[in-house]
This record gives sequence, structure tokens and C-alpha cells, in this order.
Amino acid sequence: MTTGKITANLPSRDFGITEVFYHALGFQTVYRGEGWMILDLNGMMVEFFPHPDLNPKESWFSASLRLPDIDTQHSQWTALDHWSQTNDAPRLTAPMQANGDAPRMFAMIDPDGSLWRVMEGQTSA
Repeated sequence: MTTGKITANLPSRDFGITEVFYHALGFQTVYRGEGWMILDLNGMMVEFFPHPDLNPKESWFSASLRLPDIDTQHSQWTALDHWSQTNDAPRLTAPMQANGDAPRMFAMIDPDGSLWRVMEGQTSA
């Protein structure tokens, strides 16, 4: 069996704005070209493709980030002066526990309307 990695691919209306937003969250740029950008957060990568006509209020793009403990990440991100106080993007929710077997989580919506589910729990098989 071949070992590999699955990477989320999200839209960006403007790589410059996306890069500044994610850098504030702690991501670093691994690669940036005209048609692709890759950012890294402690070995976890996300890739972005240009989508200049995207309407953030109609975006259906999403990614998941699994961490052993979500509280530290949530505290770090909450401290940033980044977040809309309305239902606009970008925004951050409080940690919550969904019904059933769902993990404890919080949600982050980036400036392009992409939904991140930041979930607590096992990060490897």
C-alpha cells in the first residue's frame, strides 16, 4: 500500500488577502504562484486555488482540522482582531459539543466563506 497525504483545496478571491489572513492564524507560505498557493500550520497543509468571482455568502467549500485539544487553538485565534461580530466572514464560533458521537469542535469561516471545522480528537489512525 502506498502512503500519501490528503490536502484540502480551498478557493481564494485574492491570494494576497488570503495569505495575510492565514499568516495571522499562524500559517506559513510554502508555495505561491499565479494559479496555486500552499500554506502550512505545523506540518498541516492547505492549498488554495484562484476563484476571483466567488461570492463568500454562497460558498460551499469546507475543510476539517483535527487537533488533540481545540481549546489552545481557539484561544489563540480568538485573541486576534480578525473576526466579524455579525454573520459576515470571517467569523469564529465558540467551542461546542454536537449531539451523538460527533467530536467537540468550533467553526471558523475565512474571508472567502470557506468553512473550517476544527475538531477535537484523534489525529492519526
